[in-house]
Amino acid sequence: MALNRVLRLRKNSDFQRVRQQGRSTASRLLILAWAPNNQDNTRVGFVVSKRVSKLAVERNHVKRLLSEAIRPLLSQVPPGWDLVFSAKYPTIRVHLPMLERDVDTLLRRAQLIAKNYVLNSNEKLDRHRGSQS
Repeated sequence: MALNRVLRLRKNSDFQRVRQQGRSTASRLLILAWAPNNQDNTRVGFVVSKRVSKLAVERNHVKRLLSEAIRPLLSQVPPGWDLVFSAKYPTIRVHLPMLERDVDTLLRRAQLIAKNYVLNSNEKLDRHRGSQS
């Protein structure tokens, strides 16, 4: 299931604004760029270049995986932000749980979600200590 249209970045000018005026952080799989948007909701965009895969089918698959990875965490991001996730080359070879962990780590590093947020009732996702509670 795709993200609601209101929650997606679609205009090239929005992507450029986030990349030029916002801040960014990176992991092995993804680059997260974020900037305030002065709106009542947080919007998300995904960039998967031909450097990741020359096949559109594979690039779209990565975008769908990223969309699913951000879905459970999006409610924890305060309103008023534009987020752009750019995939790096190894992303084509990973599965959803690994992308979910990477998205979670980047959002915490950007301080867009609380470090003590619990994704599910069994696991606290605190990547900095590597511990589970």
